[in-house]
Amino acid sequence: MQNTEVKNKKRHMILALLFLGWILSYLDRMAMNVGIVEIAKDFNLSPTVMGVVLSSFFAGYALMQLPGGWLADKFGSRKVIAIAILLWSLFTVLTGMAWSLMSMILIRFMFGLGEGAYPAASSKAISDVFPKEERTSAQTIMMSSNSLGGVIAPLIATPLLVWIGWQNLFMAIGIVGVFVAALLWYYLKPENMQIEAVKEEAGPKATFKDVLKIPTSWQLAIMWFGVSTVVWGLISWMPSYLVNVRGLDIMSMGMLSAIPALAGAIGVIIGGQLIKSLLSGKEKYLAIGSFIIMIVSLYLLFNAPSVALVITYQTICMFFHGPIVATIFGLPHKVFSKNVIGSTFGMINLGGMIGAFLAPMVMGYLIDVFDGLYVSAFVYIIACAVLGIIAAAGLHPKNDLLSESYAVANNKTV
Repeated sequence: MQNTEVKNKKRHMILALLFLGWILSYLDRMAMNVGIVEIAKDFNLSPTVMGVVLSSFFAGYALMQLPGGWLADKFGSRKVIAIAILLWSLFTVLTGMAWSLMSMILIRFMFGLGEGAYPAASSKAISDVFPKEERTSAQTIMMSSNSLGGVIAPLIATPLLVWIGWQNLFMAIGIVGVFVAALLWYYLKPENMQIEAVKEEAGPKATFKDVLKIPTSWQLAIMWFGVSTVVWGLISWMPSYLVNVRGLDIMSMGMLSAIPALAGAIGVIIGGQLIKSLLSGKEKYLAIGSFIIMIVSLYLLFNAPSVALVITYQTICMFFHGPIVATIFGLPHKVFSKNVIGSTFGMINLGGMIGAFLAPMVMGYLIDVFDGLYVSAFVYIIACAVLGIIAAAGLHPKNDLLSESYAVANNKTV
């Protein structure tokens, strides 16, 4: 009994630290989206060039998804997590030292490469530490950190931006990252990993090639593309929209941005509980319904007559993105083998980060082309959400189950 309590405490500590790592990564990213208004003034950037700066991070981030997953599966999550945090913290500090537009773009690209290995490695750590029946809950709790980071980041980054300037803001966040990397390295030691022997370790193992043959992996990647396009499109351009179109000051914009983010965090947690219990096996219907509500909310958002309604519709949109995120990051633990979970999440996250890479740049271009009108930019993210619905409609995870026992039973070469 006492031994079980110790194991549970270790699991919870590791989950808390992984959660903290995600919060930090989100804070680093949100600092750029909050600071881009001031950065644009200092570097005299047009909306198109602002989009390129915001997208440069996601270019590096997307490129690292598959290598990051492979590295986590091959070398273990501990090394990859610690190195990823150290690298992105270094380039966060360098962001504050950028001396030109080109240096800013290059630094943000390298920052994306450094941070890109963390998502798959942290998901790999979940599969290493938690028994199979607990992984979906642990994963969704960890992923709720993305939205919670959206609550914390504006509340921290916006006042600091006003008080110490965007350069010092990035330097301060980067220094904090070094301490977080040290904590994770200490607690993710081998004796705290592999806490329970997992039955799925026995027998022949699946390979990443098997994962590529399964429709579920592609459908989840496309769904994540649609969700990420909406989320990062809003995160990247809502600050400018609220300031330039709706007339808010930077401090008010930052504070109001925390409301939709909080709703998103709650939505992820509730979605995780639903797919674990009431809607287990019906995840695709939850995802389709949530996508539809997101699309309706987006349409109402850019037609809203007041700032209060803009924030209300954005909050509804972000809340219902939560169940989709829970589905995307919960299903792989049910469908895919533990030994390829890092690579699987790398592939799925690649789809999402392509969406996140394109959204700021495409939206910036559309805003420029249409003389500062944001309507075309919102139409773009709505279209990508429709693509997510199409992918969700094709989900049949039970038919695609890939575990060692499945592979053996079906005489698959693994």
